[in-house]
Amino acid sequence: MSSDTCEVAWFSALCDDDYEFLGQPDPALRSSFEHCRNIALTAEAGGFDNLLLPSGYALGIDTFAFAAALAPSLKRMKLLAATRCGETWPPQLARQIATLDQMLGGRLNVNIISSDLPGETLASGPRYARTVEVMAILKTLLNGQPLNHRGEFYQLELAPPRVTTVSCKCPALYFGGLSEDAREAAAEGSDVYLMWPDRFETVRDIIADMTARAARRGRKLRYGYRVHVIVRETETLAREAADRLLSRLDDAEGAAIRGRSLDSQSVGVRRQAELRAAASGDGFVEDNLWTGIGRARSGCGAAIVGDPDQVLAKLKAYQSLGIEAFILSGYPHAAEADLFARHVLPGLNHGPLA
Repeated sequence: MSSDTCEVAWFSALCDDDYEFLGQPDPALRSSFEHCRNIALTAEAGGFDNLLLPSGYALGIDTFAFAAALAPSLKRMKLLAATRCGETWPPQLARQIATLDQMLGGRLNVNIISSDLPGETLASGPRYARTVEVMAILKTLLNGQPLNHRGEFYQLELAPPRVTTVSCKCPALYFGGLSEDAREAAAEGSDVYLMWPDRFETVRDIIADMTARAARRGRKLRYGYRVHVIVRETETLAREAADRLLSRLDDAEGAAIRGRSLDSQSVGVRRQAELRAAASGDGFVEDNLWTGIGRARSGCGAAIVGDPDQVLAKLKAYQSLGIEAFILSGYPHAAEADLFARHVLPGLNHGPLA
């Protein structure tokens, strides 16, 4: 992939995260196989390169079951399937990944998540140590190598599984987190380090920090950016769409939505709250970066808002910092995917991350 090319991914709302009005559940937009498949097929038809399938325990539907059912319907687009470390025994997870990659013709990536599991509270250090072990086990087995792993959480001696990925290599592991433990885990084992929205200078500083951490291990990372988008023909219309999205939000319900997430107390989530607090009265924390989404969403809590030229310029500015992969979303997800595909995607030189 050339330096001016980026991967552009969309998001399928498997975890009951689709709205016309934030905080107002709509039965027609609840997570179901049919609804989430429609988002996926809209993204493929629009020309997106990849699709994030999120993972939740209490919310929505199962990521890997959905990906397997969706695979025969996709002809070109990749899938980025999220998995929560600890929910699946790593050798079994490796076999699931290899099988799904075959079903997709080699078009699978994996989003590694290190959050607490339902019913579990594990301190940050051990939780990320487990994540590093999982990534190491997956890479060994999916690269076709015998495994002799003696860690704190797993003690395994195994031959490689017979089922392999199409490339006979481990798919790219996407991973994000802002805490010290998360950054060290990413530098140790991930391939693509994901960031949530932040001020331009902060994104630059995070990339510099992560590049140095990886270099100390003799490694190189690639960088991804997860952000919502609201694009309309004019900036005025885009801002009106943002205001409309929040027009029926009850603040107490927004807080309840944020609190239901298993990662609601993470460093990354706290940073999104800090951005909201620092924003101007209209919710913008810098040009075209609007924090209103985070009033009713834990995690990625800001959107690029503007006309096609403004949104395109913002994405290209992030590219200039070293971002090679964008994971975008908007509300409602299918409708906003179509708008972005028509108004912005043709202006980007894009393709799957090699």
